[in-house]
Amino acid sequence: MTITILGIAGSLRGQSFNRRLLAAARHELPPGAELVVWDDLATVPPFDEDAEEAPGEAVAGLRKAVAEAHAVLISTPEYNNSLPGQLKNALDWASRPYGAGVLTGKPVAVVGASPGPLGAVSAQADARRVLATAGARVLPGQVAVGDAFRRFDEHGRLLDHDLRSALADLLKALVPA
Repeated sequence: MTITILGIAGSLRGQSFNRRLLAAARHELPPGAELVVWDDLATVPPFDEDAEEAPGEAVAGLRKAVAEAHAVLISTPEYNNSLPGQLKNALDWASRPYGAGVLTGKPVAVVGASPGPLGAVSAQADARRVLATAGARVLPGQVAVGDAFRRFDEHGRLLDHDLRSALADLLKALVPA
């Protein structure tokens, strides 16, 4: 059986470092795993509790993608020392209805890349906190790719061996033994 890991980039920018980090993750997948990137973050409307019963196609697509995946890998940038609003919004939709959302019990890992030196560590911490509150089974490890503009080769792989190894270990932890 192939284990499906759903990748979600928290950036809306087409050539973002966090999309590159998801592409780099494909090179580090353990045997028997595949990474499927969900790329509709920009289409998810603002969370509205009044619309929970009939949230629309974009939210249904998000929920379906998360529900069908065995695990989730979120790659987040850091905006103003936290996770991007659009990513938080999508996590809010995926957490509902409370206690029975598609994130409940789902293994999730969080990684991040940024042009700054810290690799979005504050955003990763915030994302892990939100995911834990939503009931996800959040893995404790993180991969922080700082100075991201010089961390990837022309084939989308991470240049740093330690970062590749940390990413591979995190991905392996997402895949049940």
